[in-house]
Amino acid sequence: MADPAEPAVPVAVTSSCTACGACLLTCPEHALRPQGGRLAVLGDRCTGCLECVEICPADAIAVL
Repeated sequence: MADPAEPAVPVAVTSSCTACGACLLTCPEHALRPQGGRLAVLGDRCTGCLECVEICPADAIAVL
């Protein structure tokens, strides 16, 4: 069960991520950061605009 204190994140970065950085440059909320060789979504910043999903060349960002 999700912790109500944690904001819901509408997207997740999958293992297909190549950490190319396209989503970093596109996200208007700066809601992504490098983590462990790929990128991670910052739940407190993501607004669900899905620009990262549209720009990802590896289709590595999944809508939850």
